[in-house]
Amino acid sequence: MKKNNFLIAIMCLITVSQLCAQIPSNYYNSATSNGYTLKTELHQIINNHNDQGYNAIDTFFANYDLDQYYEPSSNTILDIYSENPNGSDPYNFTPINDECGQYSAEGDCYNKEHIIPQSVFNSNNPMRGDAHQLLPTDGRVNGFRASYPMGRVDDENLASNSGISNPTLNGSKLGANLNSGYSSGYTGIVFEPIDEFKGDIARIYFYFATRYQDQISAWSAYPMFDGSSDKVFENTFLNILLEWHEIDPVSTKEIERNDNIFYHHQNNRNPFVDHPEFVTIIWEPNSDTTAPSIPTNLTANSLSTNSIQLIWEASTDNVGVSSYSIFENENYINETTNTSFTVTGLNSNTNYCYTVRAQDVMGNNSENSNQACDTTFEDGSGNPTELFFSEYVEGSSNNKALEIVNITGNTINLSAYTIARDVNSNGAWGSSLQLVGNLQNNNVHVIARGNAAAGITAIANQLSSGDAMSFNGDDPIGLFKNGILIDIIGVFGGDNNYANRTLRRKQNISTPNTVFDYSGEWDSYASNTFDGLGSHNVNLSTSSVSEATIVLFPNPVKGNEIYVEYTGVAKFELYDIAGNKIQQAILENKINKININNIKSGIYIAVIKNHNTLLTKKIIRL
Repeated sequence: MKKNNFLIAIMCLITVSQLCAQIPSNYYNSATSNGYTLKTELHQIINNHNDQGYNAIDTFFANYDLDQYYEPSSNTILDIYSENPNGSDPYNFTPINDECGQYSAEGDCYNKEHIIPQSVFNSNNPMRGDAHQLLPTDGRVNGFRASYPMGRVDDENLASNSGISNPTLNGSKLGANLNSGYSSGYTGIVFEPIDEFKGDIARIYFYFATRYQDQISAWSAYPMFDGSSDKVFENTFLNILLEWHEIDPVSTKEIERNDNIFYHHQNNRNPFVDHPEFVTIIWEPNSDTTAPSIPTNLTANSLSTNSIQLIWEASTDNVGVSSYSIFENENYINETTNTSFTVTGLNSNTNYCYTVRAQDVMGNNSENSNQACDTTFEDGSGNPTELFFSEYVEGSSNNKALEIVNITGNTINLSAYTIARDVNSNGAWGSSLQLVGNLQNNNVHVIARGNAAAGITAIANQLSSGDAMSFNGDDPIGLFKNGILIDIIGVFGGDNNYANRTLRRKQNISTPNTVFDYSGEWDSYASNTFDGLGSHNVNLSTSSVSEATIVLFPNPVKGNEIYVEYTGVAKFELYDIAGNKIQQAILENKINKININNIKSGIYIAVIKNHNTLLTKKIIRL
């Protein structure tokens, strides 16, 4: 039997596989809705195909309907009415030689089977020659099926016909529809293919209902159709087709045949082979309310001065995961169908944090993944490349001010920068305040409330009494560049109380940080201390990381601890050989002990970096 439903579709989201259809880029870009609106969008994509005519299908059968799946060396026609997927076929057909119009018994010859009978549409074109609904099948079984609808046969009420067994030699059968379970509601004669090809049949019907939705309402005499152009199918037969689509997922045979019809015959595709989830979205739009599972094990790995690679484990879903949304510091930045994503265009030596959220084909969203953070590499110039907060004043009454420093080596136009507050730490940014003017290198930009004390307003570069400048000590403040958070004072959505105090950035801090480090990066002063506003000094004389300044021992490691001796301040990171960061620490002017008791035996890479340089060392864990 075939693989679990939607497995192939999910594999195509994750990686390139020989099972994945060769869908042209942007082919389904306009198919964005759900319900019958999506069906109409698909109709507009696959409509007006290049009709090759009824007779041209003979050559297509001979070239592209060969059995490469069950008996790949036989060079015979793949006939769904004689194929035995679990053993030897009762008979086989040779392309062209065994094609005929006259037959008396099973196995005599094969001809052209219209899955939707010609009588339904009066043998008109382009339906008559549409390769998506034409299959090569045993002539006698084709005649036995006649124009009966597809359904679920009651084994106690089989039809009889001279010259053919029922069920046929591969198990296909004709008889009264089983009026119970998912097939209840119809008692007339129906034809039932074997389980291996029921999904194939269902997806052909869904294709036909979509491709010809502008004509199909006129063909309501056919028992399977209800006379509508949207739903198309009578309830019993819709339930049967939906069940068949579910129990027999898309096969490699269908995928390759779909590609061959598109590229070598009539230049349109069966959307329900490419995207099986479309069936549910169109005919069962309210049936799925189950969100995908949460993406797990998200890791962030700095690749360069301006990029970070994200890797996570795939989500699962009862229908199918369609995409993953990427969030940088709580802000949506992009989406992908893969389980990895490289964020580019970042600032050097800057910390960024990410989460990932899965979305399924019905628009249900998972919860956020774990948060993963990392810091991009320094650019090597010795100069930081981004603005950051250097002072925060929250004093009595309206004495509120923020100071932003520029030590990038360049004059910065502030039109790309805004500030905003997280009101009462409720986890939502309020209205933004646009910063104005140009900020010279080695200078600061002070924003203050217009009704603050004269000692503050006299040195302010920008006055505002708007929402962003109404912070009260429990409101985190964010600095944004082009809408992306680059620096923060306070913990977004966390516990904060910085009322009636002044915070001043330590002089050894030279870059922004989206993770607030109160004790490590800030000095605190008494209320209404604003004598430092208007200037800020930064000490950039950090030591370079080199072989001469660092000692790592023991190596190989037998115990649960390693020691790193270093003169200066640097960041230590430990990666496995797959590039996943598994541990980090800050190195200071001393021997630093790092516990690795949770790390398995193997080879690891230690990365030691500061503002200027980066060094890597191989570590062997015994």
